[in-house]
This record gives sequence, structure tokens and C-alpha cells, in this order.
Amino acid sequence: MRLVLFLLTTFSLITQAQNNYPQDYFGNPLEVPLILSGTFAELRSNHFHSGLDIKTQQREGLRVISAADGFISRIKISHYGYGKALYITHPNGYTTVYAHLQKFAPEIETYVKKHQYEAESYEIELFPTADEIKVLKGEHVAYSGNTGGSGGPHLHFEIRNKEEHTLNPMLFGIDVADTTKPTVKSVYAYPLNDSSTVNNSNKKQKLRLIPLASGDYTTENIEAYGTIGIGVETNDRQNLAANSNGVYQIQSFLNGNQNFEINFQSFSFDESRNINQLIDYEHYTETKHRVQKLFNQNNNLSLYSPELNNGNLIIADSTNSIYKILILDFENNEAWVTVNIKGNKTSSVKTEEKTPYYIYANQSTNLKAGNVAVHFYPNTFYENFYIDFNVKNDTLTLHKDIIPTKNNFNINFNVSHFNDADKNKLFISRLVGRKNNYPVYTETKRVGDTLIANTKYLGSYTLTADTTNPTITAVNFKNEQWISNYRFLKLKIDDSGSGISNYRATINGKWILMEYEYKNKTLTFDFNDHVSTETKNNFKLIVTDNVGNSSTFESVFYRKN
Repeated sequence: MRLVLFLLTTFSLITQAQNNYPQDYFGNPLEVPLILSGTFAELRSNHFHSGLDIKTQQREGLRVISAADGFISRIKISHYGYGKALYITHPNGYTTVYAHLQKFAPEIETYVKKHQYEAESYEIELFPTADEIKVLKGEHVAYSGNTGGSGGPHLHFEIRNKEEHTLNPMLFGIDVADTTKPTVKSVYAYPLNDSSTVNNSNKKQKLRLIPLASGDYTTENIEAYGTIGIGVETNDRQNLAANSNGVYQIQSFLNGNQNFEINFQSFSFDESRNINQLIDYEHYTETKHRVQKLFNQNNNLSLYSPELNNGNLIIADSTNSIYKILILDFENNEAWVTVNIKGNKTSSVKTEEKTPYYIYANQSTNLKAGNVAVHFYPNTFYENFYIDFNVKNDTLTLHKDIIPTKNNFNINFNVSHFNDADKNKLFISRLVGRKNNYPVYTETKRVGDTLIANTKYLGSYTLTADTTNPTITAVNFKNEQWISNYRFLKLKIDDSGSGISNYRATINGKWILMEYEYKNKTLTFDFNDHVSTETKNNFKLIVTDNVGNSSTFESVFYRKN
């Protein structure tokens, strides 16, 4: 009865929290029904999802409309991330964000292109004043697209407060049909110190999950002793979509007393990377499955609510406990998981693999061997641990990528043993793949005879030389061709070494705006920009990679204007 009363109180508090936000103020930013491919704060690589991903019927070019009256306060265009994004600030202090856009509405598109041509840059960030571009609720502001780091056509939609914290748009009455319970994929139990055990082991244990006819779950009974924690892999689905999305809230109870809670209502971008300490990061890097730990290990996420013993379960010998997990979606559809725990002390002792190098999370640490030095700043990591550190033949082994980081650290390679010509073509690469045999460029700067990379990932690193120029290929035209009826000029660019750094294109010596879509490696120029006014046109494109290798493509085309 006590548990039931507690849950009723919790639901009441959730409802009250929702009602603190203006209802019916923000409308649907599309003119099609709201169907989601992604929910707020669901778990993504290195970050929480900061908004709603709204389906656009598997196509681009749907009209995007302002969710409320306001003014356009920011426009940002980048090759990666949000791609083309629009920010609208509203009189009530909130800001809505519309991302991965194909293009802007005509008036806004003209405004943006004017600034791009003045800056001679595709990537740009603008901050119009409150009087420059005012919009009304329902006014057309853009077209949906697939720019930036989008995996397919959709509209990414956010609501932020004055502190630039992103909020769950569903708190504002944006309704998405959902009558389906969350789904539980797996449950794990973790011994959390040297003297703790689960089923006579010091290592995490996957628990056999038993679905019930009610839609809830139980697990096999377990034996445990000492301080342990539980993790759960879970997701949710809305009525009109098959996507596996994030849940809204998770609570846990030990013998009827709540000991953990996480609410996916709001977060700041500064804390988003803490997702890697919320999940079992080692499990994710090895399996690509995200298990959420229902216990807090030195993680200052604001998503947590005050919990008992940081969510840890303290299991005494010869006791019987009932542990329950409550998982909720935004519409309060719920799924329960029950774990019966018998306290049983064993003599098993945890043996941690030791190396000569120990990291104190709150201290600065310098490691050096051969021509490599690594510097960890204080609070690079969440916890202390023994780190594997080895240097051989210009290759650094820096543990495995199984420990989450809070902040960047530095890797320095001394390259004085290379000749000057080779030094200019070297970069630091991270070795990826099952056998660590595929080098991926890590942003590298050179200071004298030292190459420096700033990174957030443990793993293997090496020096890699790039002596190959980028490639440039015309897609829809040939040299000396008449293209009077063409709307676009398209080329494909690529680099097999360090990757594309920048490009510059001109027609008859005038800079032209070419949009770069890295996912299909294309550059596109729109003749409607009216840069080309001559019949004979000399086109020139220079593409440079990250170590300075460059290629030049030149062609002549003819066009009636």
C-alpha cells in the first residue's frame, strides 16, 4: 500500500511539473502528423538526444513552420552536427530550434546567402537582431532536409529555456500518441567493490529475463552479497512508428523503498557527455548495446533525483530482498521488472588487473615513453583505475576504449627523427576496427618537432603519413560543355588519407557558394545565385586535406544567360 501511495504521489508530481510549462503555446513545426523517429534525451553516441526527431515521410522538402510567434535569433550552417539550423526566440523566453534543414524560406535564404557571399564561406553563424526577421506562429521558415549529421530525412526540433538548457517538448503539450509499454531488453547485476559478489562472482552478471503476460518482467532469482548495482537496457515505441526510442523515467525500489530515479525532462549541453558514465560504457563499446546503470558512480548528471545510497544495493548475508524497477514513457505507460535477491556471503575476492600506471581521477597525470607523452588533466576520468600504457614503433597503446572520459586529454608525438619533408605530411591517427588496423584522423597540430592531438578516447594511436592529394570528379558536366539548362553544378570530392579540410571554388575568378554534403561527398553550386553572367565560364576548384595536400580542378563551360 505504501508503494502504491508513493507511486500515485510521484505521478501527481510529474503532472504538476508538466503543468508548469505553457500548454498549447507551441504548435507542430510541420504540416504533417507528428510521428517520431527519436525522443527527447534518448541515449546516443556520447550525448543525450536534445529534442524530438520528427518523421518527414522519408523525404526532404516539407514546409517547416514556426511553432510560435517570435524572431529568428540565430542561424547556423555547418557541414556536420545540425547542418542547416534555425533558432527562433519567443516572447515567453523560450527558443525553438529546427535542424538538418534542406534550405530556408525564400526571404531567410536570401539573407543567409548574402552573408555567406560576404564571408566567402558556406559554414556560417549569424545572430539577427530582434527586429530583423520576425515570424508568426505557423509561418513558413524552412524546408525539412537531411543536412549535417543526420542519418536520414527528418526534422530535429528542440525547445530551450533562457539558460540554454534543452527541455522535453512534450512538457509543453506537444502530443504524440503512445499506448505501448516500454520494452526491457536485458538486466545486469554489478558487484561494486572487492568484497561484493553476484551469483558467487565478482564480475557483472547478465540475468535471465522472464517476460510476463501482463507486459512486465521478472528475472531469475540471484544470490548476492555486499554492495551491488543493477543496470537495465530498455526502450519505448510510439503508436505510429516502429522505432526503438528512449523512455521518460526510471525508478527503482528495494523492499518498497525508492533508492534511485532518473527523469529525462531537461539537461544542459555541458553535461551531455556524462551519458558515458550513466551507461555501462565498456559494454557499449564491445556490443553497441546501452545498459543504463541504476546507480550513480561519481556522475553529476542533473537528470538524477536524490536517491538512497546513490542507487547502490547493500545486501547482507542471510537476507531476502525484493528489488523492483519501474520504467515509464511520457504517457505513463509502465513496465515493471522484479528481481528477487538472496543474501549469501562467499569467499570470492575480486582481483583487478594491475599495471605499473595508476590514474587518480582528481589529479593531473603525465605518462611518457619513447617519443610519446600523454597528459591527463584533473577530472579527465570519473574514477581511479590502472591504465595500460605502452609505446612501440611510433604506436601508442593507451588502454582500451572501455573507460569513459569527462574531458579531453593530450597526446604528444616527438617527430624529430623524421626528415622535414615527412614531418609536414604526418598526423596522429586513432587505430580502430577489431584488430586496430584502420587509422582514423585525429585533429593534429604541429609545434616545432611535436605533433599534438586533443582527444577524449583511450585506445591505440600511431603516426600516419598522408602524401596523397584529394580527388575531384565532375558529376554532371564535362569540359567545354554547354549547360544552359542546368540548375546545379555538381562535383564529388574525396580524400583517402587525413580527410578533407577545406575547399574553394570560383567562376571567372569570383568566389561561389558550394554546399558540401560529406555523407555523399558532393559539392553543389546553384546557378540561381547569379554569379555566372558570362557565356564562357572558367570554373576552378581547389580542395585541401588536413595535412596540406591539395588538388586543383579546372574546367570551361558555356551558358546562355
